[in-house]
Amino acid sequence: MANLNKIFLMGNLTRDPELRYVPSGAPVATFGLAVNRRYVTQNGEKKDDVCFVRIVVFGKQAESCSQYLSKGRLVFIEGRLQYRSWEQDGQKRNTLDVVADRGVQFLGGPRAAGDAGAAPEAPKEEFAHGAGDAELSTGDEAPF
Repeated sequence: MANLNKIFLMGNLTRDPELRYVPSGAPVATFGLAVNRRYVTQNGEKKDDVCFVRIVVFGKQAESCSQYLSKGRLVFIEGRLQYRSWEQDGQKRNTLDVVADRGVQFLGGPRAAGDAGAAPEAPKEEFAHGAGDAELSTGDEAPF
C-alpha cells in the first residue's frame, strides 16, 4: 500500500527562529507558524481560525532561516509531518512537527518599510534539504 506524507503551509512566523546544533554538528532551526483561515458561518457571520504549527528545518536552510527570518515574516513551507514522543520528568510528552525538508520560501519583505533594525533581504532562492535529518528521525523511510 502506498503512503504519502506531504504538507504545504503558508503563514506568518509567531517567533524568531531558534538555531541550535545537534551533537553531530548539524544545524537545526525551529520556529512557530500561524496559518489563518477566514470563513463564513451558516448565519453569515465572518470568523477567523488560526492554526499554530511548530516548524523544524535542518542544515544550511536552518542557518538561512535563522539569519533572514523574524517574527511576523510571511513564509511558504513544503515538508512532511513528524510525530515524536518522549518522557520528561516522569511524564509522557509528544508533539507533531512539520519538518521543512523540501523548502522554505521567504515571502514579502523582511519587515515593514521604515522599521528600524530590519533584517537584510533574503536571497531569492529555495534551499535544498540539509543534512542532519536523521538526528530526529523515528524510523526508516521507504524508498520510492
